[in-house]
Amino acid sequence: MVWDVSCGKGEGLIGGATILLFNSKMQMKSGKQKLRIWKGKEADGSFPTSTPGKVPRHERGELERLEKLMNKFERGQIQSIDWLDRLLLKSLDKIKEQESSKHGNSYLYLVVDFCSFEHRVVFQESGANLLITSPIGSTNEFVTVWDTELGKFNPSEHKQLKLARSLDRGIIDRDLKPSNTERKSIQRVLKYPPTRTLSGDERQLLWKFRFSLMSEKRALTKFLRCVEWSDVQEAKQAIQLMYKWETIDVCDALELLSPLFESEEVRAYAVSVLERADDEELQCYLLQLVQALRFERSDRSRLSQFLVQRALQNIQLASFFRWYVAVELTDHVYNKRYFSTYDLLEQSMKKLPPDVNGEDGNKLWQSLVGQTGLTAQLVSITREVRNVRGNTQKKIEKLRQLLSGLLSELTYFEEPIRSPLTPSVLIKGIVPGESTLFKSQLNPLMLAFRTEDEGSCKVIFKKGDDLRQDQLVVQMVWLMDRLLKLENLDLCLTPYKVLATGHDEGMLEFIPSRSLAQILSEHRSITSYLQKFHPDEHAPFGITATCLETFIKSCAGYSVITYILGIGDRHLDNLLLTDDGRLFHVDFAFILGRDPKPFPPPMKLCKEMVEAMGGAESQYYTRFKSYCCEAYNILRKSSNLILNLFYLMAGSTIPDIASDPEKGILKLQEKFRLDMDDEACIHFFQDLINESVSALFPQMVETIHRWAQYWR
Repeated sequence: MVWDVSCGKGEGLIGGATILLFNSKMQMKSGKQKLRIWKGKEADGSFPTSTPGKVPRHERGELERLEKLMNKFERGQIQSIDWLDRLLLKSLDKIKEQESSKHGNSYLYLVVDFCSFEHRVVFQESGANLLITSPIGSTNEFVTVWDTELGKFNPSEHKQLKLARSLDRGIIDRDLKPSNTERKSIQRVLKYPPTRTLSGDERQLLWKFRFSLMSEKRALTKFLRCVEWSDVQEAKQAIQLMYKWETIDVCDALELLSPLFESEEVRAYAVSVLERADDEELQCYLLQLVQALRFERSDRSRLSQFLVQRALQNIQLASFFRWYVAVELTDHVYNKRYFSTYDLLEQSMKKLPPDVNGEDGNKLWQSLVGQTGLTAQLVSITREVRNVRGNTQKKIEKLRQLLSGLLSELTYFEEPIRSPLTPSVLIKGIVPGESTLFKSQLNPLMLAFRTEDEGSCKVIFKKGDDLRQDQLVVQMVWLMDRLLKLENLDLCLTPYKVLATGHDEGMLEFIPSRSLAQILSEHRSITSYLQKFHPDEHAPFGITATCLETFIKSCAGYSVITYILGIGDRHLDNLLLTDDGRLFHVDFAFILGRDPKPFPPPMKLCKEMVEAMGGAESQYYTRFKSYCCEAYNILRKSSNLILNLFYLMAGSTIPDIASDPEKGILKLQEKFRLDMDDEACIHFFQDLINESVSALFPQMVETIHRWAQYWR
């Protein structure tokens, strides 16, 4: 019932409505329930009722149908599609306005939000445990039987498991060898990606043959997933075996730092394996290792101490580590932990003795802290420049005026500061005459810094944009480039440096280049543009062989990487090309399959790229496909490493990961097609390329027409 208790006039009945808690299937209702209020009547609460809250069937219209579907959508029973959902919500508001204008205000409605539970709540009369909807007859009707013990603790199964895993069994298990069938099953389980959960039988199988698997290093992470860590004796036995196991690879150690493993001994073991990684490899994983601090049991964990110790030995690691931790200080849940780590780094660095150049720990720390002061001043400059009314040229003049006048201390720093993007380089000040800004809504600054060796480096500073996602993607490009080069495949990638210095600010390395949109506007084709810088009358397309090869390789590399990472929102403005023919992508606001445009093609190729290779029938296009397939199979070999790195990011607040971490990682896993061998993957990837390229040229097929629209 609804009462009016306003204005101090006592209680006045507005009306009431009756609703059944269970539906016709005897399941408790959940989600939003819209009730029609009977004005001036008290709800009788009886069945059948004279004050039904449900709108009578003959009065239900389009609005009621849509509200029912909306209720299902909010409960997760209808798949979410971002762009379609936005269109629906707009349409729903219009329909509501139309319906209210039709019926006026003749009825009052009350919306009640019922709780939702993980499983269906079913009504059951006291007494019998079975609810039979209809007698069993000769007809093919289903009989519904509710099992009230489903999912509950089973003492028989628990006892059998305890006996199978008892310490006494350890003596027998020590000499057990798997049969051929069991060996095949074990090998199949060991090939599972780190994201896959093991079944009860699979866990039992690995536990049974744990002793015979100790010489197989890739089996350790799977074995540790089988352990019942709540059982003290079993956990103790597992830890003893772990230290006797064949030492695992660094990429597998990353899996042991995921939230799945809470044991401090296991996490400490993972850190001991990481100690074998050199500085270059450690930098590849540093961003994720900082995120993994969230999953530690204490603020001063073995992982945090390890990262600090390694940072003290390498100034480049120290600079990036300090920034990665500093960005997380605003995290409301884990800020105490990150403050503790930041403090440990500061205190440890300040205690360092002077090096060969006479630079002690205190001076070293100040060269890093100076970066924070610099970014704060750049934020202030960005705000000042944005407030200038007029065209871009007036804003550029204001920028240079600020750097030469009020903020002239930025022209020559009192003490050199380590470049945030390249910490090994000391910067002495900004060159006002060479600094400018880009014509866009956020007006990013392009700053030329004077270096200590009298050189210069150009940096883009952005305020108002979350660069953490770009930072993650570029880190993955850098890692994949490294993996490809280890297999002697250099695809001329451009992993430019990106550093998020906050949740809405950061720096990017400036790479001299032009967007494809600009190139096509000025030169009509990519070929004409490259001919200008690398002409060769005797070579195909009038371009030197080296330049053409660079272009083909870079197209192949980024086609594979953008496919694996599910990069969305690709257009001719965020595809850039350097003078020497290296194509690369920028702006990664949509990853892991998200895309603001409907019907994105599987591969991010535009027809101008294909035309620059001589078209889909040329030998150069065939070479492009060959590079794609080779790169794809190389990266598939490291799928566990890439999946583990993304799994460690699951707790971060990066938009496209935080929205649904599990779904995002599963989408990433699907892209590797781990169910196929290398040969099958070559055919699969070639088909993907052919489908995407076919979409770029006129075809009388609806799907292809949709894909063609993507690039318009």
